[in-house]
Amino acid sequence: MHDPQVYPLTFTPVLRDYIWGGRRLETLYGRDLPPGIVAESWEISGHPTAPTVADAGYWTGQSLPAILAELGERLVGTRAGWALQRQKFPLLVKLLDAAQDLSLQVHPDDAYALGHEAGELGKTEMWYVLHAEPGAELILGLQPGTTRDDFATALQHATRNTQHATRNTQHATRNTQHADDELLMGLLRRIPVRAGQAIAIPTGTVHALLAGTVVTEIQQNSDTTYRVYDWGRVGADGKPRALHVEKALKVLDFAPPHPPILGGEKAPGSLGAGERIELVRNRYFVVEEVALAPGAAFTGATDGSTMEIWGCVAGQAQVEWDGEPVTLPSIRYALLPAALGAFRITAGQPSRCLRVYLPEA
Repeated sequence: MHDPQVYPLTFTPVLRDYIWGGRRLETLYGRDLPPGIVAESWEISGHPTAPTVADAGYWTGQSLPAILAELGERLVGTRAGWALQRQKFPLLVKLLDAAQDLSLQVHPDDAYALGHEAGELGKTEMWYVLHAEPGAELILGLQPGTTRDDFATALQHATRNTQHATRNTQHATRNTQHADDELLMGLLRRIPVRAGQAIAIPTGTVHALLAGTVVTEIQQNSDTTYRVYDWGRVGADGKPRALHVEKALKVLDFAPPHPPILGGEKAPGSLGAGERIELVRNRYFVVEEVALAPGAAFTGATDGSTMEIWGCVAGQAQVEWDGEPVTLPSIRYALLPAALGAFRITAGQPSRCLRVYLPEA
């Protein structure tokens, strides 16, 4: 008989209405959304800003932080010591719908965040592209040879010009201010993207998700973002959104950029049935892509060392274990506790899943 407190957990997402969002979580994935803009859906979150609540089983109605407080290592595993020391769930899983360009931004590492952001951790993250319109791009890193002075000067020039445009029109857009931010744009790496690609974003990497993309984001449990440029936009209050240039310049990595699109010899998003590749590995999480044919199964077990998070990103999968199976349509995630034991991921149709777990120290 299994422990009623330990089972594959699913959660009610928490929606965020940032100005760059849209409605594609509804039109592409059938999500039931409230009226207005929906930019992010926090799928599995233990962050105090927007914790998710269990929607089934013993823990129904309980937040992820409350479940963590009760289960501890039985939920996240022995490899999560760095998070448990701070009574934090280690990861945060989101969906992002970029109907407009996100701000140009950078995230700090743990050391800087803990020293400057009231106990917040840093924010190492990755994106897996779920949808990309023709010509879609993102910004990741700086052109080789860019110096701190180069970047600071370009930011100052672009920000001064866009602030002037905003004061005069209140409707500045990237299209109308192209000449004003040309110097800054010349320092940034723009990368074409397509559905199925994976992008690692280490701390210190300047980046921006651009219009026309929907991604799932897997990251440290942190909400620390330093916005360095916002395309001259204004918020709901009619004022430009806050920038954090001074902090950003202290944490930016000016070293040559890492390879942007990750995966093994097989391209992400193009696996054959039964294939599996590692997309991203860092000190906080590992993300794999798993392709399942109809009737196929991935057999695994959580042995107490790490939880696993499984998300179906195409097709439909099912989590089978010593209890009621959990269905995962696309796009849906389940948290498999570290104390769960044996499980199987099966598919009745061609499907692709993301598998997330914590690495050994």
